[in-house]
Amino acid sequence: MAVSNNITACVTLMALICAVPVIASGVWFASAQGEECARLARWPVAILGGLILLAALAGFVGAYGNRRRLLAFYLFAMAALIALLIALLVFAFTVTRGSGAYPVLGREYDEYRLDGFSMWLRGYVDPARWEGIRSCLAVSDTCKKLARQAGYITADQLYQSRLTPLQSGCCKPLSVCGFGYVSPTVWTNLARPASDPDCGLWSNDPAQLCYECESCRAGLLAALRSQWHKANIALVVATVSLVFLYLIGCSAYKNAHAEAIYHRYKW
Repeated sequence: MAVSNNITACVTLMALICAVPVIASGVWFASAQGEECARLARWPVAILGGLILLAALAGFVGAYGNRRRLLAFYLFAMAALIALLIALLVFAFTVTRGSGAYPVLGREYDEYRLDGFSMWLRGYVDPARWEGIRSCLAVSDTCKKLARQAGYITADQLYQSRLTPLQSGCCKPLSVCGFGYVSPTVWTNLARPASDPDCGLWSNDPAQLCYECESCRAGLLAALRSQWHKANIALVVATVSLVFLYLIGCSAYKNAHAEAIYHRYKW
């Protein structure tokens, strides 16, 4: 192989490796439901990673076998896929920009408002979807685990703990309700005027708790948003690497094309 083709083969091989974290992120999104009882995305990221893998494989075969049509296909396909990956990242960062979290005086954990999230995310917990998510949360260990914690004997012990977004939003009433503490999932209503609609939705019934509260939906979105941000780290690294490798591949392809013309017409 010519030097330029060797470089292109190495570049496409590295692009194959870069496709792995994209696929892994997509598979994680599609399969890891966890305590959130919901998936923000199923297969789009994994499919995009698979297409990047196939394009890189075509480029490697083209470079190794000196097949310029395959190399041209690789460059064209990779440009389109990188553009899609960048668009996906921009979309993900845009719709997950708001956290919905707000601090509460005297609490180590945050509480969450639904209106702190983007319209797109809020649409994800509309009534049609929420019924199934709510049923899943009610039978999950999210709040049961909190109720079994032996370390929360007093309210202050709970207040100084770092609850997950779901535990904060679904397993206890909002702090503004002013309920009296009995245990993490059992509270007494002190008959204060309800300062938030969620206060009237709270129930000590383990099957109810605050699963109908907006704070619970907000806690779910906060958990999913955290998932996206973790996956975005891998996607950003993969995207930057792919762009860098693509530029090298373009240069190597151009040089290989020039070499081919030179050898064709030289005396």
